[in-house]
Amino acid sequence: MGLIRSAARGRTGETSGLVQPERWLEDWFAGGRSASGIHVTPSTAMHYSAWFAGVRVISEDVGSLPLHLYERLERGKARARAHSLYRVLRHQANPMMSSQALRETLTHHAVTWGNGVAQVITHPRTGVIEELWPLRPDRLRICVRRLGGGRFTRVYQYRDQVNGIEATLLPDEVLHIAGLGYDGVRGYPVVELAANSIGLGLATETHGAKVFSNGSAPGGALTHPGVLSPEARQRMAADWEDIHRSIDNAHRVAILEEGVSWQAVGMPNDSAQFLETRKLQVTEMVRWLRLPSHKVSDLERATFSNIEQQQLDYVSSALRTWLERWENGIYTQLLTSSEQDRYFAEHLVDVLLRGDTLTRYQAYAVGRTNGWLSANDVRERENENPVPGGDVYLVPLNMVPADQAAAPVDGEPARSGRPVHGARSAAARRKIAERYAPRIAAADEVLVDLETEHVTRLAAEHLPAPADEDDARGRSRSVLAFLAALQQLYEGLIQERTLAAWLPIFTALAEDIAEEAAKEAPDGPDGPVDLATWVHAYTASHTAYRVASSVGQLRKVVEAAPADPAAEVAARLAKWATDRPGQLSRWQTSQLPNAAAREVWREHGVERLVWSTSGSSDCPFCERMDGRTTLIDRPFAEAGSKVDGQGEGDDAPQLAVHRDLHHPPLHPGCDCQMDPD
Repeated sequence: MGLIRSAARGRTGETSGLVQPERWLEDWFAGGRSASGIHVTPSTAMHYSAWFAGVRVISEDVGSLPLHLYERLERGKARARAHSLYRVLRHQANPMMSSQALRETLTHHAVTWGNGVAQVITHPRTGVIEELWPLRPDRLRICVRRLGGGRFTRVYQYRDQVNGIEATLLPDEVLHIAGLGYDGVRGYPVVELAANSIGLGLATETHGAKVFSNGSAPGGALTHPGVLSPEARQRMAADWEDIHRSIDNAHRVAILEEGVSWQAVGMPNDSAQFLETRKLQVTEMVRWLRLPSHKVSDLERATFSNIEQQQLDYVSSALRTWLERWENGIYTQLLTSSEQDRYFAEHLVDVLLRGDTLTRYQAYAVGRTNGWLSANDVRERENENPVPGGDVYLVPLNMVPADQAAAPVDGEPARSGRPVHGARSAAARRKIAERYAPRIAAADEVLVDLETEHVTRLAAEHLPAPADEDDARGRSRSVLAFLAALQQLYEGLIQERTLAAWLPIFTALAEDIAEEAAKEAPDGPDGPVDLATWVHAYTASHTAYRVASSVGQLRKVVEAAPADPAAEVAARLAKWATDRPGQLSRWQTSQLPNAAAREVWREHGVERLVWSTSGSSDCPFCERMDGRTTLIDRPFAEAGSKVDGQGEGDDAPQLAVHRDLHHPPLHPGCDCQMDPD
């Protein structure tokens, strides 16, 4: 049970005396008197508006920023909502306090007292952290205890005599947020260091209040030409005070008798530079707290041109330091050593860096155009729900390697019976696809490297060595274990990475093809055709095929019972690394452009398509397909049929069709196109 929670269930009556003394007695024994004569303690300092405003800014900003617990991924991160600590840090620290209230309180303690400490309450059986309770810093003492062997540890002694609580807590029982310190254990009590500055500010406020209570007039002396008895002096002073004391009696007329005269004594406020002193003390406070002046509403030197830069400087310097202290404290004190490699805490500071609407939208446009923001990324930052197809990342077409820059389409000669515009459009689509070929190959090289790394590790872990070939039962178990792990790898990590690598490239290629294909359609919808949903389905389908094909090939390799299955797996991976990126690039730069063009023409109302073979093709099967037409929803050739090559009788070669052929390519290496009929 937490110390604070125990205290809440203890005595509730107010007491007075040495156990719970009045504030003046605490100040007297604790010291805290500044050179100005004002007693300065963390409590009295909060009565000074400039200090209160500065502490409030830091504490509330730290408390208001969203704090999330994240899980590290292979690349990137995800919010660890399933972790028990996520709720404590993000929403509710304990039954009486939200996470925001706890972080505000501890940050306030750390700024003023130098240390903010909360007790960690864990489940008695599981050890899971369930609550965080702040400890009063005025009842806490932080010590260093020697353990022997040159090792030390912190000890937190909590003494609450009012509620009868005395406890000694160890480091794993607390969350300790310390400010700047001198020993790496405790933070400096900034109020004590700044006592003279705060005291002078309080003194000027007290002085100003006294002056105005006296009618804005300085003190003075009454002089009498004779000698007055003590009783007469007391009576004269009392009469004068009764007439002029307090703001209600200011500027009343006094009648002086028996030669008595009034003489002002003291320095007027303008001579004492009263206002300048008050302004200077505000600057002193923000200097102690490392804040820009505008954060405490001192706008004397602020302009529209520099206040934004001051805000950025505040976030990147003063506030970031406190956020780092919190994040490091959570990492080192609330996460176990095994969890530290997997989880970490981080604040979201975007809310403090948001510009006006126009500036934000311009920044989003840059991120969207250059490919590091999707539509749903932008909508999430604007607190909007995602939309279907909004996870696509766009890349400008002209951002390709310099040596791959495409030459202008000069137009291929029109084939017999084919419109010139159709020939030019087919050539343009082919040029577009050629620009994407290096990017597709490069993406697949990364995927092959990823597969090689993980599959090689699984093979070394599960597949038997050649020396174990006599143990047939053990060999069979090893192969089964390898295949199970292989299936899990491909259906998880490999499938996820393949989809993530292909989708942005395929989307950009499809959009560029769609723009060109729309030029061949006679009419259609206003604006470009949205292919986002179609591209996602296309990419997911080809990803699933790649996963199934890879697992199937590796399964055949190990089930063939070779003498050294790990070596055979390595050989297959090496062959993939050599052949597969180029094969994929050639296939997708032919298949995807034709498939995307078909979807665009369907939206534009095209009813029939015609197969067009490149004039440079010498493939007998492609020549046979040249000029074949079909309805746009019907295949050029059905699965199970055959395409006859050039020749006569039984000597004519045939090509089996294994899928409904709605568009080119006919076979690997085919560069045929199709056009609206």
